[in-house]
Amino acid sequence: MGDGRHRTILQKIAHRAMLQRGLLPDFSAEALAELERIQSPASINLDQVRDLRGLLWASIDNDDSRDLDQLTVAEALPGDKVKILVAVADVDSLVKEGSAIDDHARHNTTSVYTAGRIFPMLPEKLSTDLTSLNFNEERLAVVVEMVIGADGALIASDIYRASVRNHAKLAYNSVAAWLEGNGVLPAAAEAVKGLEENLRLQDKTAQLMKNLRQTEGALSFETAEARTVFEGDELRDLEVDKRNRAKEIIEDFMIGANGVTARYLASKKYPSVRRVVRTPKRWERIVELADEHGYKLNNTPDSKALEDFLTRAKTADPDGFPDLSLAVIKLMGAGEYVAELPGEAALGHFGLAVRDYTHSTAPNRRYPDLITQRLLKAAIAKSPSPYGKDELEALAKHCTEEEDAASKVERQVRKSAAAMLLEHRIGEQFDAIVTGAAEKGTWARLLTVPVEGRVERGFEGLDIGNRIRVQLISVDVERGYIDFRKVGP
Repeated sequence: MGDGRHRTILQKIAHRAMLQRGLLPDFSAEALAELERIQSPASINLDQVRDLRGLLWASIDNDDSRDLDQLTVAEALPGDKVKILVAVADVDSLVKEGSAIDDHARHNTTSVYTAGRIFPMLPEKLSTDLTSLNFNEERLAVVVEMVIGADGALIASDIYRASVRNHAKLAYNSVAAWLEGNGVLPAAAEAVKGLEENLRLQDKTAQLMKNLRQTEGALSFETAEARTVFEGDELRDLEVDKRNRAKEIIEDFMIGANGVTARYLASKKYPSVRRVVRTPKRWERIVELADEHGYKLNNTPDSKALEDFLTRAKTADPDGFPDLSLAVIKLMGAGEYVAELPGEAALGHFGLAVRDYTHSTAPNRRYPDLITQRLLKAAIAKSPSPYGKDELEALAKHCTEEEDAASKVERQVRKSAAAMLLEHRIGEQFDAIVTGAAEKGTWARLLTVPVEGRVERGFEGLDIGNRIRVQLISVDVERGYIDFRKVGP
């Protein structure tokens, strides 16, 4: 299929897959007409919000990201304390509840990132421009303020509205290369006086926060995510996208900000939509995996003990750790959204070892974050909650279901892309790890190529985490099918 039509084929597959899963790939005529009437960013009244445009705000995201949801900045305080500020794009200022644009976002609940095309939750005129925290633009934001102690613990926090300006648009890989000593300071950061020192302070603080969370039982996963690489419109490769220090800065600050957000709403007696991961679905198999690696886990789920096992496993076999991480993630089970009303006990997030957690930092991309933003702005203004109990519970259930649908679309198109690359390799054998085992089928991921497929033959007795040898027996690009048979012991 090396005819330069790969991208077009994958776009058509994605469009059809979204419709099959009940998602809307296109915006309605009403939403587009509404969009035409929005010509500028939300107006800023400095009498009503804090003016923080002069702080050294910067965005760190993927190289090709255009929907910038958050900015970060650090400030050293006396006593080895650090103030971390996270600015989240004020999307609600332009996307009003009940509008046609909001109806589309509410239906899909998330942007869908497929190989070949992104289907944004909000029109790109908003998500990549008017509601994006773009370089050198003044924007409204909801700011989460955290004071972090020398041990990485949260000492104080606050949330308020502000005006901000992005002084440098940075990318994960180049910032990480610099932080890890494998590259130079990115030119965009070098051009801003004081930003180099600020980024190092952010990195140091994020590492302290991560280390504290891990001592409290947060789990350290490291999966090998596949990213499609195109040359023009022709698919050339699948690259493994790994974790790095710059990603950890954003990850740890967002985890902290999401916890502060949940507690802020609870303290103001407002409801929230929590992101929860309950007790692992298949803890008994996690115990078996640990035993295979020479580590004993109790039969009762224990996040601290699991983190200790993961840390030791990574030290013993860093190259194989992403495969072990993937197996444990599959055994943990999926997260879900639940509505929490004032006074109720939080379910918590097992993988993060936190009780208070909500999604709040990506309102251009996720609808739960936009819901949370509206609740936050109501709490700040001391206005009534924009959502009632029944509506919030229905929205939490809907967001969980649609997120699952979007993930299935992304996975199907990713496998269609992989099928394109593997068409000429039918009959070849590969080492693999079992990533799914249930009545509906058994799946395995290749160790040398970041591709997952179904084990059609020889799957009897296999379970998640087993290492096996497979032969590629067929692919179907249109349906995203990649089929293996187990060979050897």
